[in-house]
Amino acid sequence: MIARELVAPPAFALEVEQGLTGAVKSLPPKLFYDQRGSELFEEITRLPEYYLTRTELEILRDRSRDILAAAGQGLTLVELGAGTAAKTTTLLHALSATQLRVQYFPVDISRSALLDARQRIEAQCPRVIVRPVVADFSNGFSFLHNMPGPKLVLYLGSSIGNFDPDEAVSMLRQVTEHLNDEDRFLIGTDMVKDLSVLLPAYDDAQGITAEFNRNVLHRLNRDLDGNFDVNSFAHVALWNSEHSRVEMHLESTKPQMACLSLLNLPIPFKAGERIHTENSYKYTLPAVERLLARSGLTRTNTWMDQRRWFGLHLARP
Repeated sequence: MIARELVAPPAFALEVEQGLTGAVKSLPPKLFYDQRGSELFEEITRLPEYYLTRTELEILRDRSRDILAAAGQGLTLVELGAGTAAKTTTLLHALSATQLRVQYFPVDISRSALLDARQRIEAQCPRVIVRPVVADFSNGFSFLHNMPGPKLVLYLGSSIGNFDPDEAVSMLRQVTEHLNDEDRFLIGTDMVKDLSVLLPAYDDAQGITAEFNRNVLHRLNRDLDGNFDVNSFAHVALWNSEHSRVEMHLESTKPQMACLSLLNLPIPFKAGERIHTENSYKYTLPAVERLLARSGLTRTNTWMDQRRWFGLHLARP
């Protein structure tokens, strides 16, 4: 008899097991960003309904010089959750105009996205030295100690909105612990706005966001030897006014049983039962102030687009 080779579950397996066996089923949003998920998200950022990327880029194009002047001189740029760093090129061009040598540390969980970022930025910005860092933020931010200062740490794209309020504070506090007095932090937040603008950004007409959402099930099938019938889960995006957030769910369209063989885990679903996959919190300016203050940061500047749909906030430790 040939012994079956034992395969160690990936690092996220425990989070998946806990999430899918809870009273309300959920999955961690970091599962979105395998190679296919990262590609789909890049498609989402170009959709007409997805105003966030366009609006943030508009602010960066209009105010990069002001942002850098307020942040200080001789800066090293560090970007958390950089992805392919599509928007950051605007800041890097502006910084290259004032510094002969610019060091840029894009940090992301996706190695392929960082490779794309490095190739494009080195081609477009000859003065920029790109030093990618592959990291999972759940392991902390000690890598910041290895980067020269003064640093301007970027957390763009309203990524902070994916964290529940207490988790957001905990994450930002961990970043703050590794900042020096001369360092600065630039954070993007999506602001509260009319639902006719807000909800289509998470439920586009082409169905790209739905495919992005369902991709987590493809990943479970691949990485945990699952048998999810992906097409029997509908994409749901809704507004939770009590918590000021857009929620994304996957809703089972029928009674069914899925199994993750690598975890020996059966998962029953009722028709209409949902898996909560992501939150995207929307902020007011007072809410931003509270978030930063609780995190040990002081807001010094805010830049918004003319419609006040999106904000970039500069803070110091």
